[in-house]
Amino acid sequence: MRPVTVIGAGLAGCEAAMQVAKAGIPVRLMEQKPSKYSPAHHLPQFAELVCSNSLKAERLGSAAGLLKAEMQRLGSVCVEAAYACRVPAGGALAVDRDVFAGLVTEQVCSHPLIQVVEGEVLEIPQDGVVIVATGPLTEGRLAQDIQRVVGEGTLSFYDAAAPIVTAESVDQNYAFAASRYGRGGEDDYLNCPMNKEQYEAFYEQLIHAESAMLHEFDRPKVYEGCMPVEVMAKRGADTLRFGPLKPVGLRDPSTGHRPWAVVQLRRENRDGTLYNLVGFQTNLKFPEQKRVFSMIPALHDAQFMRYGVMHRNSFLCSPHLLEPDQSLRNNRNIFFAGQITGVEGYMESAMSGIWAGVNAARRVQGKSPVTPPPDTMAGALLRYISDPEVKDFQPMGANFGILPPLDHTIRDKKARYEALARRAMEHFEQFMEREL
Repeated sequence: MRPVTVIGAGLAGCEAAMQVAKAGIPVRLMEQKPSKYSPAHHLPQFAELVCSNSLKAERLGSAAGLLKAEMQRLGSVCVEAAYACRVPAGGALAVDRDVFAGLVTEQVCSHPLIQVVEGEVLEIPQDGVVIVATGPLTEGRLAQDIQRVVGEGTLSFYDAAAPIVTAESVDQNYAFAASRYGRGGEDDYLNCPMNKEQYEAFYEQLIHAESAMLHEFDRPKVYEGCMPVEVMAKRGADTLRFGPLKPVGLRDPSTGHRPWAVVQLRRENRDGTLYNLVGFQTNLKFPEQKRVFSMIPALHDAQFMRYGVMHRNSFLCSPHLLEPDQSLRNNRNIFFAGQITGVEGYMESAMSGIWAGVNAARRVQGKSPVTPPPDTMAGALLRYISDPEVKDFQPMGANFGILPPLDHTIRDKKARYEALARRAMEHFEQFMEREL
C-alpha cells in the first residue's frame, strides 16, 4: 500500500500521522528538523510549543475545554501527552514544553507504520495522498510551490487581523445597520457612531495605548499594505476620520445627522453571530484592545472572540480553497492541516490534524469524507475555514461565537456556554457512533 505523506511534524502533522497509521495505512512523515530550524523553533523534538505552554481552559463549559474533550474522544496524541506532563496553572491545562514534545515524539516515532524522513521539503509530492502541515512560518521554495498549487494570491504571509466581537454583545441602542450611501444589503454592516467628544477621548487613549512586542522574525514587512490603527492614528487626529472611521454616506437614525466618526462592524460568518471591526488591524496588547475599543459606545460591553494581531503567519485563504474535510477543491488528494488552514491555537491546530488524518485515510480507503456536526467545536471551526461565504477571512480559534445558537434563549453566559457544550458533546457522540 502506498504511504500517505505528511509534511511537517508539528502538532497538526503528528496528529494527522497518528490517525492515518491507526487506520492501518503507512505514513511517511517528513520533517526538516534538526537539519533546518524555523526562526521560532530550537528543539529537535516534534510538536514544539513556541509562544506559550498553556493549552487554555480545561473545563467543558469553555470553548477550549470543549475542543479538547472532542479531541480526547478521538484519541488525540497531543491531549494525551498534555495530561501526562501538566503543570499547575489554575483552570488552564499548562504543560512542561520539553516533556510534552518528547512524549509526542516518542509516540509518533514508535508507531510501526510511521516512517520519519528528515530534511527540508521543497515541493509537494505529486504521487499519492499528501497532508501539508507546515505551520505558520512556511517559507522558501515550499511556500512558492504551495502558491503554485493553490493559486497566486491565496497564501498570506502576514496576519494583519482586526478584532472580532459577538453580535449579541453589541449594544444596539448605540448602533445602526446601514451600508454607506445605501449601497449593498442593509444588514451588511453595523455602524457604531461617535460624537466629537467621544471620538476625541477614544483617540487620546488609542495613541497612548501599549503595543505588543514583536518577535524578530515578525518584524520585516509586517506593516506593508495594512497599517495598524494605532499607527495610523498617530499621523493626526483626523486621519482615522478620513480613513476607516469616515462617516460620509451614513446618517445616524437616532440623531438624523451624520456622525463625527463611525466604526463599522462587518459580518464575519453566515449566521451573523460574529462581527469584525473594519480597518482595526492592530498590534496593541490584548488588555489594551479591550480597554480602548470598549470606549466605542456600542462596544462598551463587547465580548471579544478574537483580538487583533499583526505577526508573521502563513495561511491559506481556505474558504476559497478547501473542502470541509480539508482537501483542496481542485485536488482531493492534497490535504492541508494546522495553522496554515487558518485555525489559530495549539489545540485548534492539533484538531485540524486529526480530521485531515481521518479523511486522508478514508480517501485512501475509498470511503466518503466525514466532518463532525457544525454545532460541535471541531465541526464549527472546520465549517468556518471552508465556508465560501466568509468574505474577509481571518484565522480563528475555538470560541462559542462560531457555534449555531441554541433553539432557546439562555441569558446567563456561563449557563449558555454549558448548554452549548452539552449539546456539542451529545451530537459528537452520536456522530462518532454513526460515522466512525
